[in-house]
Amino acid sequence: MSAVQAVEALAGDAYEGPVRSHRPQSLLLSFFGALVVDFDLPPLPSMTLLDLLADLGVTEAAARATLKRMTQRGLLSRGQVGRTAEYLLTPLAEDVLRQARERVASPTPFEHPEGEWTLLSYSMPESRRDLRHRVRARLTWAGFGGLRDGLWIAPGTVDVAAVLGRSDLADVAGLADAFAARVLPGTDVDRLVRRAWDVPAVRDAHAWFIENWSRPPRISGSLAQLTLLGADWLSLLRTDPGLPAAHLGADWPAPTSAAAYRRVFDGLEPAARAALERSLRSNRR
Repeated sequence: MSAVQAVEALAGDAYEGPVRSHRPQSLLLSFFGALVVDFDLPPLPSMTLLDLLADLGVTEAAARATLKRMTQRGLLSRGQVGRTAEYLLTPLAEDVLRQARERVASPTPFEHPEGEWTLLSYSMPESRRDLRHRVRARLTWAGFGGLRDGLWIAPGTVDVAAVLGRSDLADVAGLADAFAARVLPGTDVDRLVRRAWDVPAVRDAHAWFIENWSRPPRISGSLAQLTLLGADWLSLLRTDPGLPAAHLGADWPAPTSAAAYRRVFDGLEPAARAALERSLRSNRR
């Protein structure tokens, strides 16, 4: 599995109105990112992961198939101790999760220095149309919106070399040109933002997140709740790259979303870590 595909899985499904669902792989990557990476845990028994997904409504058959696919795609490595299967994150998966964590944990993930933009221009040869989806997914996660075919814009200063520097996108990197940009007088920034992003959909995604996490969701246990919170948060981060609030109205909800995420995460994390430790002890007997 390529890094760009892993980022897509990590980001989860896009906002889809009042009901949101996540693929089991997205849920597992949310769990690993919040509670496993860099916490020096032993390999995780399969039952710990199966129980977690069961609490989130995933059937055992679907959960086992997900673990198998993640192993085949190079995100997990599988071991065996007696009759117990155990799983570890691969270096690729750890790298992807660490990259995402900087923005996930930021107290101001939707803010950029005022007036800073990044422009990216690239051309996609007809012979390489297989790359189109991967490029778009990677650019979307990095905060870019499309102005027109082959021309993308992102708020703030984006490290484009890191965005397109993976080996699976090396051909595109050689066809791309990036510029640090500022808006010249006479440019209608309000119109520009609304051309590159679906602003009403971004607002709706914030409203959904705030409403959904204003009270505990009806799922079993803090471990499952923290996992679902992370998956929902990643979807919101993917939807809103940090659009400039100055052009979106005084009631733009991004600060409220960030505060809600931090409040709920801080409230759930201690209990979720304790639940994970109990699960590891129980499933290693």
